[in-house]
Amino acid sequence: MYVAVKGGEAAIRNAHALLAQRRRGDASVPEIGLDQISEQLSLAVDRVMAEGSLYDRELAALAIKQARGDLIEAIFLARAFRTTLPRFGASVPVDTGAMRVRRRISATFKDLPGGQVLGPTFDYTHRLLDERLATNTATNGGSTEADTATSTTTDMLPLPLAGEGWGGGGTSTPDTALTGEIPAPSLPSPVSGRGFTGALGHISGEAAEARPTPMPRVTDLLGDEGLIEPAPADDGTPPRDLTREPLSFPADRPLRLQALARGDEGFLLALGYSTQRGYARTHPFVGEIRFGEVEVSLYAEELGFAVPLGEISVTECQSVNQFKGSATQPPQFTRGYGLVFGQLERKAMSMALVDRSLRFAELGEEKSAPAQDEEFVLSHCDNVQATGFVEHLKLPHYVDFQAELDLIRRMRAEGPEAEDMKEAAE
Repeated sequence: MYVAVKGGEAAIRNAHALLAQRRRGDASVPEIGLDQISEQLSLAVDRVMAEGSLYDRELAALAIKQARGDLIEAIFLARAFRTTLPRFGASVPVDTGAMRVRRRISATFKDLPGGQVLGPTFDYTHRLLDERLATNTATNGGSTEADTATSTTTDMLPLPLAGEGWGGGGTSTPDTALTGEIPAPSLPSPVSGRGFTGALGHISGEAAEARPTPMPRVTDLLGDEGLIEPAPADDGTPPRDLTREPLSFPADRPLRLQALARGDEGFLLALGYSTQRGYARTHPFVGEIRFGEVEVSLYAEELGFAVPLGEISVTECQSVNQFKGSATQPPQFTRGYGLVFGQLERKAMSMALVDRSLRFAELGEEKSAPAQDEEFVLSHCDNVQATGFVEHLKLPHYVDFQAELDLIRRMRAEGPEAEDMKEAAE
């Protein structure tokens, strides 16, 4: 237990004023705008939205600006704002099979229906600093690697922005569903309310009118041959809501996926890496990663059907893992799943790795590593909770420490060393 001591009110006000001054920086430098953060630091915005559990690019950009670029502080701000929003309903699970794909790759099949779509990625860059970015001389969307490539190479994999996929059929399973609350939108635009702003603003007219390209999931192709475990059936039971009730154990898979989706990327990355180093190795392959826009709908009771509210950008990763079989199941591939807001492939992959590791019990595997420990993983993956507990240590603990100090002094005065010193003095 710690005892907080009320500090000087004037000192705190001065600290806040200094924080605002440092946040602004040199007044001769133009102040950064929210549109600049949203457009040019889009991956930071995506992370704040994902781990803050709030899809709003403008608010995420504001949180990043207010936090001086500290993403965990920005996530904290987004979570705090989220608690003030009214809840008017839950969305229908999104169908990622109907995603308008901007990027779609598979590490398991070279040639697959719909093709490989590289899209925007760092994967094949040389990781060399582009000095032209420092002087704003780089072309729009250009880079050192892009400028050295021929137009033929650049256009080798066209970007189909619409992927009305197969393998969904409007059904929703835990592997294809993203459920959560959507704050009440403000009229007249159904997608302009806080908590849902900006999804459509980042989709160009060309993207909206692009011709659908069938892109079945890799797991569906394996499922047609019975080589991978079937996707869990949707029994109609609503999943427990991590934002409305505290985490409890044992946690079922939908609840685990909720916790992982808003968990800290670095923590999940470390756990996923640990599985690759042999701690609960699951022999994963990236079956498919796809990034794009999916439609979010709300079921209207008075109408009897779902009403589209808008679109959000998500990244989905489905891992394909080895499984030797058990007494009740034949040898087959198993699944790991990751789904997050924005283009966060590292997070989605890490989530899929950890999800698969946490399934050890249902697959009859032995528990041998931290990534398989449900309580350890889920209780420590939330960076807002972790930050609060760690950073409270810098708050005043004067009374606690004084008690510890008195105890140490008393123990030293009454211990064997004190007796020896007394005898030596005599």
